[in-house]
Amino acid sequence: MNSTTPEWQRLVASARRYPDDRDTTAPYGFATRVVALAFAAERPVVSLFQRLSLRAMGVACLLALAAVAANYSSVRHLFDDQTTPAAASDDPMAEMVDLATS
Repeated sequence: MNSTTPEWQRLVASARRYPDDRDTTAPYGFATRVVALAFAAERPVVSLFQRLSLRAMGVACLLALAAVAANYSSVRHLFDDQTTPAAASDDPMAEMVDLATS
C-alpha cells in the first residue's frame, strides 16, 4: 500500500482552495460550425465488391422468381392430383415398416 507524501497532500489542498473562474460556455457559432462540418464530411466510399454483390443478389432473386413462375403449373398439377385424403401409405414410417416386413 502506497503512503501519500505530505507534499502531495499540501498540493491537493491548495488546488481545492483555488477558485475555478474558467468560462465553460461554448464560443459563439460553435454549434453551427459542428453541424456544418458534420454535413460536409465525405460519405464513405462503397467498395466495388459491395456494389456488385447487391446487384448479384437482385439478379439471383429475379432468377428464383422466374424459376417458380416457370414451374408453377407443374407444381399446381401435382397438388390438384392429390384430391384424396391422406392415406396410411403417406406415412413414411409405415412405408419403412412395410419394406422391412416384406
